[in-house]
Amino acid sequence: MPSPTPSVSTANPTAQAGNHKVAFALVTSLFFLWAFVHNLEPILIPHLKKACQLTDLQSALIDSAVYLGYFLMAVPAGLIMKKYGYKQGILAGLALYALGALLFVPAANTRMYLLFLGALFIIASGCAFLETAANPYVTILGPANTATTRLNLSQSFNGLGAFLAPLIGGKFILSGIEHSEAELAAMTPAQLDGYLQFEADSVKLPYIIIAIVVLAVLGLFVITRMPDVQNREAGNTASLRTALRHKHLVAGIWAQFFYVGAQVCVTSFFIRFAKYTSNVPEKQAADWLGYAMLGFLIGRFVGTFLTSFIPANRLLTLYSLISMALLGVAMTVESELAVWAVFAVPFFQSIMFPTIFALGIDRLEEDRELGSSLLVMAIAGGALFPLLMGWISDQSNIQLAYIIPLLCFSVVAWFGWRGYK
Repeated sequence: MPSPTPSVSTANPTAQAGNHKVAFALVTSLFFLWAFVHNLEPILIPHLKKACQLTDLQSALIDSAVYLGYFLMAVPAGLIMKKYGYKQGILAGLALYALGALLFVPAANTRMYLLFLGALFIIASGCAFLETAANPYVTILGPANTATTRLNLSQSFNGLGAFLAPLIGGKFILSGIEHSEAELAAMTPAQLDGYLQFEADSVKLPYIIIAIVVLAVLGLFVITRMPDVQNREAGNTASLRTALRHKHLVAGIWAQFFYVGAQVCVTSFFIRFAKYTSNVPEKQAADWLGYAMLGFLIGRFVGTFLTSFIPANRLLTLYSLISMALLGVAMTVESELAVWAVFAVPFFQSIMFPTIFALGIDRLEEDRELGSSLLVMAIAGGALFPLLMGWISDQSNIQLAYIIPLLCFSVVAWFGWRGYK
């Protein structure tokens, strides 16, 4: 009986190996692209809070728009790729990504917050296609026993995008001008409008450049021959019911939901947290966030190395517990030490997403594509938990609000301990 697992034709093994290397390199570039745009969100949150005069809860809708896009588009993306293939899904994702980036221009011109949210939703819809394709594609392009290590390696370039985005975004988007409420109230209507438009306009050039780069990558995919990855068994009858019979997949979906919520909360409010606890200026805080994400990048490489010796589930549990301890310090210390505690968390977050993903789709066979879509849908945790965090911040303070990611990491620790089974 033929295997129902996805496979690549091996009629010419030497040529196929070459195709795999080119495909792996090109697909890995996608990890950088979606990480870069996502890690501009912690810059956009304080920036649009100023430009559009928002509360913390309202500014958290930036994350909600992004991760709602993932939630709504992940399963359609999986179904489209099941019918037309990974390459067509990637092309669709890149086209949506570029369109959303270009929409930042009219959004800035009008200073309509809903247009910004719509543009971010479209970018996220494109990224849902890219992540739904790239994560399982990487696990297939090589031996099954090294799938987790290979995915962690690709995700390392995700870490590179995460490192560069706050540094570049802080330099070209944040103005460094931080008026008090009294200073804003003292401005004339014309002065206030001019200042707000100045702040809004700073996003246009960065997002135009992003759109150009994404369109260039789209062109490379168009002209590059990708390995033909498909199911060996034509009569694949995978469905939501059959996919959810895998208990470890269901546990992985919940773990991913809470993990992404934690990840988004930790970084999205970092600039606000640094200002509140230590009066760190926004540009300096953006630089610190960039270096924190350098820790995320280093952590990916360290994690890739460690998973060769330590079972991935055990490392996941250990890193989750350490993250909880660091956030406990951040919530209780009244000094710059609180900022450094949050600063350290991304290093330990680094291996969580790819490890949960790989453990979640392990042994799914014909349910792999749908299982992958469900795990990408779980990214919707990033839409819910920042809203809770923003609400707590508005009701009390941003330091107390870090209880939300702390609790989220406890679910990830459980998955690594028992849920992955």
